[in-house]
Amino acid sequence: MSASSHDTTLPAPESGNAPKDKRKRTRALLVVLAIVILAAVAWLLLWLFVFSTRETTDDAYVGGNQVGISAQVPGIVIAVYADDTQRVNAGQVLVRLDPTDADMALRKAGAALAQAVRQVRQQTQSAASADASLAARRLDLQRAQDDLKRRLPLLAEKAVAPEEVQHARDAVATAQSALESAQRQADASRALVDGSDVRDNPAVQQARASFRQAWVAAQRNAIVAPVDGYVAQRSVQLGNSVQPGQPLMTVLPLHDLWVDANFKESQLRHVRIGQPARVEADLYGGGVTYHGKVVGLGAGTGSVFSLLPAQNATGNWIKVVQRVPVRIALDPRDLDAHPLRIGLSTSVTVDIGDDRGDVLAKAPSTVPTAQTSVYDDVAAKADAAADAIVQANLGIASP
Repeated sequence: MSASSHDTTLPAPESGNAPKDKRKRTRALLVVLAIVILAAVAWLLLWLFVFSTRETTDDAYVGGNQVGISAQVPGIVIAVYADDTQRVNAGQVLVRLDPTDADMALRKAGAALAQAVRQVRQQTQSAASADASLAARRLDLQRAQDDLKRRLPLLAEKAVAPEEVQHARDAVATAQSALESAQRQADASRALVDGSDVRDNPAVQQARASFRQAWVAAQRNAIVAPVDGYVAQRSVQLGNSVQPGQPLMTVLPLHDLWVDANFKESQLRHVRIGQPARVEADLYGGGVTYHGKVVGLGAGTGSVFSLLPAQNATGNWIKVVQRVPVRIALDPRDLDAHPLRIGLSTSVTVDIGDDRGDVLAKAPSTVPTAQTSVYDDVAAKADAAADAIVQANLGIASP
């Protein structure tokens, strides 16, 4: 047998690098697995301590009071002192109306008040005169009665004629009638002035009220700003004939703003009044953060209060996640540093870590939502003007 017939192919020996490659693959898999586990743990911790303790929405917009400026009395506009975008201070005159008619009405009311004071003074003097006349009539009656008493014994002794006694009786009856008439006259005179002095007399008080009304109406020809703010929506023009209640412009107090954040209903489970919130406005981006807190949750979803509420009782119905407005009060210091405008878009993050607060307010608010003091001294000034007229017409002898 030849040698070639016994040739066989021997297997190649295994490479010495195979175990090393296997160990590398195992190590790589372990590293990847460790990274995945660490990432999962990190995400779990992030969700537990960060994402689960806050609710976020970008369906949020800046809100604020829009103080409408309107006329309180009719008139013709003769001056406009403020325009859109301009700042105004509380008490500043914004629009002035023609004062001609109001001034004439005020003068008439002042004259009527003066006349009322003088008439009451005259009535007081008339009452005093009636009292003096009443006293005189009493003396006349007493004198007539005394004369009759003296003549009656003389009549029994026939010392006087019966006619003389009859005349004495007639004199007593006449004096009695005169006394009764004087009493009624005194009562009528006193009925107008008893129980009050000149200042408190009903006629004077009525004339005083008419004067105060005319004085206030004259002052309202100057339409003032009730709050500090910025003018918007000016529609009034020179020469306009305005009526009470007609809108002229709007004043926006930009130092007192809030954010209405519209959260999904599924996000409200742990939202409570008093929880802190962070707000970022698109105007400034993420570089500016506003600090605030939840002050209230809306009493209904936006669809309920819309102009055309949804009609869900129909054949074709699709469930839509509803949103509820949550009011976020902003720190005024943040607003002073970075002013906002009503209607700007924002993103809101509410910290819901502490959800022990109230969902709805338990008690009514006792603090005014907004108030102004620019009209506080109007009544006092009107009273002072009325007092001056009354004092000028009282006279020295009056109380």
